[in-house]
Amino acid sequence: MDKSFVEIKLFQVKPDQTEQFEAMAERMSTDQAKWDGCISLRYFKRFYTIDGIELGDPPRELTKVVKCVKYYSYWEFDTKENYGRAIKAFFQNYNKDLQKLLIAPFDINLGYSV
Repeated sequence: MDKSFVEIKLFQVKPDQTEQFEAMAERMSTDQAKWDGCISLRYFKRFYTIDGIELGDPPRELTKVVKCVKYYSYWEFDTKENYGRAIKAFFQNYNKDLQKLLIAPFDINLGYSV
């Protein structure tokens, strides 16, 4: 199998904007999954950490928000060309409204699966 092209985004959401972000993520993911070449798409919220636990124990739940709530997306494509067209559509459709919910611009990491 050929390697897929992968994007991982980190969203640092303002604590009082989590409901709005989650509603927007649901709308975005419905559209994003339909774009040409999309193999898979997942959003998740960081709920747990392994800091302060013994290895082998289950992760511990986060109990307080320090400055933001972290969400991640994993977006996988068949080619980087299809990804290029999809990210253009993503920015055109969602960036302006999305930035209002964040404490900083989202961080994007790209590469091929291994």
